[in-house]
Amino acid sequence: MMGSNDKSQDELFYSFKLDDVVPEDHLLRHIDRFLDFAGLREHLAPFYSHTGRPSIDPELMIRMLLIGYCLGIRSERQLCEEVKLNLAYRWFCKLSISDPVPDHSTFSKNRHGRFRESEAFRFVFEKVLKSCIEAQLIGGEGFAVDASVVKADASRQRHHEDDDDDWGDGSRAIAGMNYLRQLRDRISGLDAQEDRFAL
Repeated sequence: MMGSNDKSQDELFYSFKLDDVVPEDHLLRHIDRFLDFAGLREHLAPFYSHTGRPSIDPELMIRMLLIGYCLGIRSERQLCEEVKLNLAYRWFCKLSISDPVPDHSTFSKNRHGRFRESEAFRFVFEKVLKSCIEAQLIGGEGFAVDASVVKADASRQRHHEDDDDDWGDGSRAIAGMNYLRQLRDRISGLDAQEDRFAL
């Protein structure tokens, strides 16, 4: 006998946890392990009004933007739709099945306004970088390559043997490595200060 799936979908209660349906090897689980939003609200507090309605949680907006950046969702409008539909995205954003997703216009206002003024992304980046250094995922000893998009010019007639010297001395890569070393030293210095004040 042929089966049929024409039952109503209007169930009142659903008995599952989002954590159970997101695979252990999902990219967002790996990213979530290194996210550290401690101190983010205190960092952003001067950029929010003390009156009016409560704002949307800045951690939620940054988590949603990270999904967009990491998974290639360039449109904020599409990003909001994807978070509504995808259970893994909801889990990463710490939203339940019934929690509303912020409107796409909220992202533009915050990304171009208070997030830029407060350097919120740099704040989160440095916290994540510190977590990666502590987990020994970053040593500051590697070589960085700039992935800029450059218009190709592969004409055999225009190629000269001495053109190969135009790549420069690698100063951008060296500057990047120096930045990582300075950041590591700065983080180590902050940790030392915290230990000194804790005594």
